[in-house]
Amino acid sequence: MKQSVKRMAVLTAAGALALTSLTGCTSFDNDDAVATVGKEEIPAGVANFYARMQQAQYETYYAPMMGTTGEALWQQEMEEGKTYEESTKETLLLNLENLYLIRQHAEEYEVALTEEDTKAIEEAAKKFDEDNALEEKEAVSGYKKYIEEYLELVTIQSRMDPKMKEGVNEEVSDEEAAQKSMKYVYFPYSTTDADGNTKDLTEDEKKELKKTAQTFADTLKVSETKDIDALAQKGGYEVKTTTFDSESTAPNADLVKALDALTTEGDVTDVIESDYGIYVGKLTSLLDREATDTEKTNIVAQRKQEQYDSLLADWRKETEITENKKVWNKIDFEKQGVTAKQSDDQYDDAADAE
Repeated sequence: MKQSVKRMAVLTAAGALALTSLTGCTSFDNDDAVATVGKEEIPAGVANFYARMQQAQYETYYAPMMGTTGEALWQQEMEEGKTYEESTKETLLLNLENLYLIRQHAEEYEVALTEEDTKAIEEAAKKFDEDNALEEKEAVSGYKKYIEEYLELVTIQSRMDPKMKEGVNEEVSDEEAAQKSMKYVYFPYSTTDADGNTKDLTEDEKKELKKTAQTFADTLKVSETKDIDALAQKGGYEVKTTTFDSESTAPNADLVKALDALTTEGDVTDVIESDYGIYVGKLTSLLDREATDTEKTNIVAQRKQEQYDSLLADWRKETEITENKKVWNKIDFEKQGVTAKQSDDQYDDAADAE
């Protein structure tokens, strides 16, 4: 089938999509099963629509951030013997199977679609159907029944998420969540000129810089106030502030280790050398209240997520899941690009510019 390049606006429940390169039509039957979860089949139409929604996010936002195009992104090797497309699709199929598993257990948690949910889903599917021609719908399997199925799955998942995370222990002690705070000065082994060009220091320059950093550390240690801000300002250095615990690795693992070993607030480290520069740090708090409270929230969130993941793992063990890779592999990212757009006006402007 000869590949053609077209620009088409496709409105979905998650925003507008623009198909950038088409092979012409899908090469599978939308009612073919890409997988079976228990007694439920996952239609290729639902899988294709879900996959294209996710693909749009990758091609619109992630690819530009990585300095590449959507097509080139999918060709990149993610890990040995596996492309980015293969790795992403592997995750997407797993997530889609989980959506079906969650819906199958929704009754146990007294979760069901409301009349309002059903009406909103029907309206979204109807609008998509009305706003798009046959070719657009064929490309993303954007037909009413598949869109409604997809929206029902994600709506139920959103209702199930808090239910599946209920009951975890939300008590977290200060000791468990303790976060310390530091101030530090970094002496880099490179310089940057006004044009942004970076130049590495010579070995002799590095030795001189180490002497400078050592003098800074020694002066700070014997200072009555140990005012790192004032001393840094005097020398023209930048002071940075961050919080940490024994598991932290930023800004530098050795610096964190040295600061974590200090027992008195205000104590200063020796010079800490790294491959790219030198650090001098000051312990400013043995228990940063704000950071510790934030970490407590993070710990509770992690416990909830672990319970959620554990439930899904158990359900997967209890349920027979078979995958039809022959059908799933026909949903090709590299040959059919999908990008998101914000509005019809923006889309039209972009098309005119081409």
